[in-house]
Amino acid sequence: MSCSDSRLADVTHIGCSVFSRVLFLLSFLIMGSSRSLQVLKLGTVSYLEALKLQEKLVSDRKASIISDTLLSLQHPPTYTLGKRRTDHNLLIPTSELQKIGAELHYTQRGGDITYHGPHQAILYPIISLRDCRLGARNYVEKLELTMIELASLYGVKACPGKKCETGVWVGDRKIGAIGVRISSGITSHGLAFNIDPDLNYFKHIVPCGIADKEVTSLRRETGSELPSDEVVHEQLISCFAKLFGYTTLTWKDSNLSLSSKKTG
Repeated sequence: MSCSDSRLADVTHIGCSVFSRVLFLLSFLIMGSSRSLQVLKLGTVSYLEALKLQEKLVSDRKASIISDTLLSLQHPPTYTLGKRRTDHNLLIPTSELQKIGAELHYTQRGGDITYHGPHQAILYPIISLRDCRLGARNYVEKLELTMIELASLYGVKACPGKKCETGVWVGDRKIGAIGVRISSGITSHGLAFNIDPDLNYFKHIVPCGIADKEVTSLRRETGSELPSDEVVHEQLISCFAKLFGYTTLTWKDSNLSLSSKKTG
């Protein structure tokens, strides 16, 4: 994403939790009182497998075969580059990637290079922005607020980055990344929130193309033991659903069994 697309204004002077709650109330009033979201809990999935699934779901969502859908997953160690192809931000030769157990993939999402790996909460929303009555900028801001809300549950004060700094930050340390693709009003790709990943993998890249900035995690910021990754994933899903105005979630796990429950 370009600087102009990353945010409407510098909101760091506003209390992040207050701002997110106000935005949620506005979303509820605008979008109505009953909206459903299908959540696919996929566990650990290879990047290419998840990419193929997204492409299929985007096609189905465009054709109104499926309703809004959210993928919740983790990847094995993987570096991905956005459509700008900023290979110079990969700091090791591609021939060395196998030695550190990582893959490299090129994508059509916005944003720069980033890392995905174990103990990271990833959400890929496949949703209609028209149905949500959102523009691209508002959508990205809500993804930021989703991660900010999650961090606040653990007493961590996170905020959107400054101008040209996409994602979510704790001071000068990045805790969550965003890279999205929007095609005919349908979204794919999404966000990655650092629960407790191996931060050494970030040393091999210039994360999101922003030099001289640290990457952090929820575990590092809290300095305490966290619940299981599954619990944190579900909390992130709940934050997403509330901020985007979904009232009913239909859960589908990796075994493709279905169940329904209310978000309230």
